[in-house]
Amino acid sequence: MSVAGPSVTGMEERWTSEQVLGLAPDAASRKAGTRLSAPGPWSDTGCTAPAGREGTVVWGLCRGSGSTPYRTVADLGGPAYKCSCPSRKFPCKHVLGLLLLWSAGPGGAVGPAEPPEWVAQWLSARAGAATRKAQRAAGGDGDGLADPEAARRRAELRDARTADGAAELEQRLADGVRAGLAGADRSDSRAWEEVAARMVDAQAPGLAARAGELAVVPSSGPGWPGRLLEEYALLHLLARGVRALDGLPEGPAATVRSRAGRSVDSAALLSTRAVRDDWLVLGSRDSASERLTTRRIWLRGARTGAAALVLSFGAAGRAPDLVLPVGMSVDADLAHHPAARPLRASLGERHAAPAPGPVPPGTAVADALSAYGDALRDDPWLDSWPAVLASVVPVPLDDGWQLADADGGDALPVDPGARGRAGLWRLAAVSGGRPVTVFGECGHRGFSPVTVWSGTEAVPL
Repeated sequence: MSVAGPSVTGMEERWTSEQVLGLAPDAASRKAGTRLSAPGPWSDTGCTAPAGREGTVVWGLCRGSGSTPYRTVADLGGPAYKCSCPSRKFPCKHVLGLLLLWSAGPGGAVGPAEPPEWVAQWLSARAGAATRKAQRAAGGDGDGLADPEAARRRAELRDARTADGAAELEQRLADGVRAGLAGADRSDSRAWEEVAARMVDAQAPGLAARAGELAVVPSSGPGWPGRLLEEYALLHLLARGVRALDGLPEGPAATVRSRAGRSVDSAALLSTRAVRDDWLVLGSRDSASERLTTRRIWLRGARTGAAALVLSFGAAGRAPDLVLPVGMSVDADLAHHPAARPLRASLGERHAAPAPGPVPPGTAVADALSAYGDALRDDPWLDSWPAVLASVVPVPLDDGWQLADADGGDALPVDPGARGRAGLWRLAAVSGGRPVTVFGECGHRGFSPVTVWSGTEAVPL
């Protein structure tokens, strides 16, 4: 691959340190990356904007504990990263340190240069992989195209299995109600684990997940019988919806399929339903389980105004591959998954490197609650809905926090699950008692803050 010589064009507006640190997989990586943001351990650094492609490429050699320095490179058009260190975190502390060094500006330690051979080889390999991926996408789902009748029979068999599993689940819920919920705290939790396993066999992982959660509700503290009855009702409604799919309108049917765990072919979706827009990255948050790390990235279209949630997954202990800096805007194709109230989406081709985005317009507290209620009407299993609150002030209370309209209007309590996060104090520090714009999720437990804007700069919480 031939790479054009150094160019300052497209590199004059560098990312801020907050945007770089927004890529970090955890707090420890942010701290370690900051320690590597000085010129001392770095050599042979450089950056370029190769002709014919979007985005700046930044590279450098970082002195470590071994005799050979680590080769570190970042392609901000992806963004994508590569480092020869053994870290399983993505991006690693060396990438973060290099980008922080680069963010200092054109007069700093990372200036325009001709990329070395190892950087050119990495870029060439990335270009080849992108070409092969595009060719596979253009070919569509080979299995379905080769034998549509076989695909139809498999779908019918899967639907029949799922319906049988839903009927079995309905019967199990009815038995639980007849036996009385008061004794559920003394019952064997393995019974619900067995039901969940049965739902997996029925190819309904969504039903399985909700059934498995019933086992832990009796140990969730005071008021658990009421919460257990609510979960029984929601799960019963979902099971009935699965059995009545053929008679539901298109939107509700798509929602039921999604909640039952029916997967969507992202490539097929993007080939038929993609919408191009400048998608502002409102927030990003990781959650980890024993088997999986899940990254949730919230977007909003500049022209469409549509909200979108993109999920990315990584094996336990590894950060997901998809990284979009909070506060940046991405010119890309995106397709929403079918639903009565679309939110989950798949991200397709990106047409330009991420660029600094604007402060998003927001709403008052009452409008955010109304939007959540509207979404809940279309999807009764919805826990929360994304919302941008404008001109709100974080207020500490004796038993938690709330976000109050600056004009003295309404206030919204902060979700108790978010109260222990250090980000709440960061939110208070950014606000300093003044109104701020905050993005988060509005739900029946309150508001969970994800991002706050300090002036025009997005600060992840």
